[in-house]
Amino acid sequence: MTDVVGDMTNRLLADAGIGAGMRVLDVGCGPGDVSFRIAKLVGGQGQVVGIDRDARPLAAARDRARELGLSNMTFAEVDLGALAPEHGLFDAIVGRRVLMYQPDAVAALKSLSRALHPGGLVVFQEHDTTMVPASVEPLPLHERTHQWTWGTVEREGADIHMGFHLASALEQAGLTVVSVRAEAVVQTPQTRYRTADIVRAMLPRILQQGVATEAEIDVDTLAERLVEERTRANATYISDMVFGAWARKPA
Repeated sequence: MTDVVGDMTNRLLADAGIGAGMRVLDVGCGPGDVSFRIAKLVGGQGQVVGIDRDARPLAAARDRARELGLSNMTFAEVDLGALAPEHGLFDAIVGRRVLMYQPDAVAALKSLSRALHPGGLVVFQEHDTTMVPASVEPLPLHERTHQWTWGTVEREGADIHMGFHLASALEQAGLTVVSVRAEAVVQTPQTRYRTADIVRAMLPRILQQGVATEAEIDVDTLAERLVEERTRANATYISDMVFGAWARKPA
């Protein structure tokens, strides 16, 4: 199963100019998925610092870095609005699906930019539900699944239109926007996406927010039912729009 969004992240980081020898901060890093992508780009002479406010995924990230023998990666339990001077300055700051969860994305960006060298890069990738789900043929199960996940995220207080707000947030934070892009996650009868895995991982949150019941979701059969629905309709389905942007701190 192809990691479609991961491929988008790789392209965004490379196109933005994350490269050898850079010192990069990954905010809201979780278990380090983006951090390890950055590490490949900066190489042994670079450094990656991942921060998150949840200690559990950070422990997993540290274990993975240790297993891979990557001594130039560190992970710290820090809120992105509480970076201390001892963390130093960075050549770039990166985040994926982070700004959407901030009560004030502009304030968060202003705070983060203080940790950037003049001329440094800010690179963010954010999902957006404004234009999705989309299909020419009716796909009711796909639409319900979309509502289970994104209805939950919205009830949790996230900005589900952060992709469209991304460029203006960067500009309002005093940064110079270089490029903005949007890419779609396209599913066909022949392709498989991680939808059911995402629903399974989110299931406790979905239930907590009262968006759906376990019986309605039936997560163990969900992947097969989604493929069957697309195949029966011979339909192409767009499940996600992923916005990416990079900007620079004025020199």
